[in-house]
Amino acid sequence: MQTYSLVPSIQNIAHRSSPQFFLLAGPCAIESEEMAMHIAEKVKRITSDLKIPYVFKGSYKKANRSSIHSFTGIGDEKALKILRKVAESFDLPVTTDIHSDDEASLAAQYVDILQIPAFLCRQTSLIQAAAETGRIVNIKKGQFMGPESMQHAVAKVRECGNEKVMLTERGTTFGYQDLVVDYRGIPLMKSFGVPVVMDCTHSLQQPNQPSGVTGGKPGLIGTIAKAAIAVGADGLFIETHPAPEKAKSDGANMLPLDKLQPLLETLTAIRMAVHQS
Repeated sequence: MQTYSLVPSIQNIAHRSSPQFFLLAGPCAIESEEMAMHIAEKVKRITSDLKIPYVFKGSYKKANRSSIHSFTGIGDEKALKILRKVAESFDLPVTTDIHSDDEASLAAQYVDILQIPAFLCRQTSLIQAAAETGRIVNIKKGQFMGPESMQHAVAKVRECGNEKVMLTERGTTFGYQDLVVDYRGIPLMKSFGVPVVMDCTHSLQQPNQPSGVTGGKPGLIGTIAKAAIAVGADGLFIETHPAPEKAKSDGANMLPLDKLQPLLETLTAIRMAVHQS
């Protein structure tokens, strides 16, 4: 697999004074090669112009579904090969989430960063399996956990001899059908010596809907992102799609692709102001 210079720069971003954040962005799920390539091409152009380090994100499999009828994927190997084609076509690192120990070694053959879903952030064997691949491991903080507890997840990766780990804040359960973001968690998790990402998409989910389809508030993605940059987040996670209303997974949470550039321009200005202060 090709080694991308961006990957070590992301890992080291927490240990230096960086003038720019990095971005993990793409569709919730890989729906087709055409869709993935279209999104990657547009976001690569935008981020190149703004000098934002970019990682393409796409789930090759959706395992955590509210309803048994929800879309789960187009086939594991097919989706993973699309992720690898995106990486090679646009010279980008790519990331996807994994849900079981055996998925770690499979996905590691195609992607540069393995993402541990929030629901599974305490799953020791899964984290160890991801760490043992040698890939960067991005662990999402569970909706049910305080940020201080994530130091133990980091330790699980490091104790496998892998120092390439980062954490993602994605909100905390607030009642049964809402989430809230406590921004104090970002500097706290940064104190563990790892890059910290703000998931601007899933932190606005409205889970446990009677319909079985998770809702969301994508109109507030900009608000979440601006606040995260202001308090020092190293990276942002934003799911985006050309037509969220037609997306096969989590359409209610995604940012329309045509709204990404103006948002990133604003965030870059905020980042520069924070960096200079």
